[in-house]
This record gives sequence, structure tokens and C-alpha cells, in this order.
Amino acid sequence: MISGSLVAIVTPFKKNKIDYDSLTKLIEFQIAGGTHGIVPCGTTGESPTLSHDEHREVIKHTIEVADKRVTVIAGTGSNSTEEAINLTKYAERVGADAALVIVPYYNKPTQEGMFQHFKAVASETSIPIILYNVPGRTGANMLPETVARLKSKCDNIIGIKEASGSLTQASEILSQCGKDFLLLSGEDALNWPLLTIGARGFITVTANIVPNDVADMYNKFVTGDYEACKGLHYKLLPINEALFLETNPIPVKRALSLMNRIEMGCRLPLCEMSKTHLDKLKSVLKNYGLTD
Repeated sequence: MISGSLVAIVTPFKKNKIDYDSLTKLIEFQIAGGTHGIVPCGTTGESPTLSHDEHREVIKHTIEVADKRVTVIAGTGSNSTEEAINLTKYAERVGADAALVIVPYYNKPTQEGMFQHFKAVASETSIPIILYNVPGRTGANMLPETVARLKSKCDNIIGIKEASGSLTQASEILSQCGKDFLLLSGEDALNWPLLTIGARGFITVTANIVPNDVADMYNKFVTGDYEACKGLHYKLLPINEALFLETNPIPVKRALSLMNRIEMGCRLPLCEMSKTHLDKLKSVLKNYGLTD
């Protein structure tokens, strides 16, 4: 069963090419830190600027390196239904455990359009599908009624990464879809609150730099050590905030570079952090004990 701390892993670049050696080391760092799963080619993985060939290769590489030691959920969404179908089919073919499929962005589909999009993807594959609702990125919010309708019509739609920022909306999804439906937090600052209403984990940016603490927060919760879980929530709060000082994944990639785990590099139109934000990020990392 999919659950726990699932890292939305960065895609490291070197001279604007994918740095597969660093990606391998990042995956090993995550597994050693107790992360329960890897999510390549999501927002944090800069999927919008990966070519189709690169997108497929990153998924395949992650699956091969993980070697079934942890869950791999491949990001396969697109604002093109046909493209989403093709990527999801590929992820299924190369052995991903599930696919993460985002609400189509820029197009701003209606609720009916969203339903038809996800129904088409689900009907062409048998891989478990996790919906991804992030209206701040896509410009369109998938309502709980649409999620429930998809759950009732598509057996392989098993859950949702919910990043609307609304605890009410997340609660309504669980109320309408039932406790067997997989709700995953899509915002690190809400990981603990969403666990308390029935989420079974999170797809997390913060785990890129502190996999052990993010995984431990989930582990503490499921073993009933709620005070320790809450304590980790507040310990992680400055990191969560610092990693979103600017558009994700700019800050998390800079953090990893300051920790000497990757070379800093995002593809345009993402660019380097401002000095003010960089100074704040450096201070938070130092106070956390991640850098000197």
C-alpha cells in the first residue's frame, strides 16, 4: 500500500544536461534516510522543461536505481490528454508502482473536461493513478465531487495529491470518497494537519534535504506518538517556509547545492534566487545544522 514520505525528487542538471550520477546519489540518499517512495518528473523535477525522451529516461533511471527498495510514483501528467496517456503507458511498461497525473494546466478545463481527461488516461492503462490537484500551478481546481466521480468510475484511480491548501476541501474528498481512498498532502506546511484528518502520507519537497526528519514525522504518527509528530512539524516549519521563498524548485536545488549534493542549475525560465532570499535560505540551513 502506498503511504508515507514520498519525495518529489529534483532533476539535477550539469551544463543544462541531466546529471544522472547525481540523481543516482540523491536516490540513494533518500533511501538511506528512510524515505518511503520516490516521485520523479513532478513539479519539483522540472517536468515542464524536460524533453519527452528525458522525461522517460528519468522515470526509467529512477525505477532501476530504486530497484524495488521503495515505491516509485512516476509523474506522467500533461495538459495534453494524449501525451499524458503515452507517458502513463510508458511508466507502466517500465515498472513504476503508480503514476501521478496532474490536472491539465493552462487549458483551464471545466470539471467535466477534467473528468473526461482522467477517465481517458485511466481507461488506457491499468497502473494505479494518483490525481494531482494544485490550482496555484494549473489555474483550475478539481472539486471533491469530480474526484469522487472519478473514483467511482475508474478502478485504477486510487488517490489524490491534494495541494489546494484547503483542509476543508481535503476533508470533503475523504468524506465523499471514503477512507480507502488515498489522500496525500501536496504542501509540506500542511503535512501534519492533513495526517490528522486522514491523509496517509505526503509528496514532499522538504524531504529532498532532510529525508530522515520528514519520514520520521510520518512514522511517529502511525505509531501513535502524536506529540513527537507535532514536534517534528514545528521543527521543520522554517525549512518548509524557506524552500518556498521563491518558485519551487529553485530554493530546494540551491539548498542541495549548498549541501554539496548537486550542482546548482535550473532550466530557464527558472533562474537563480535573489540575494535577499538566498541569504535567508543560508541562515535557515545553518540553524538547522545542514551547513556550516
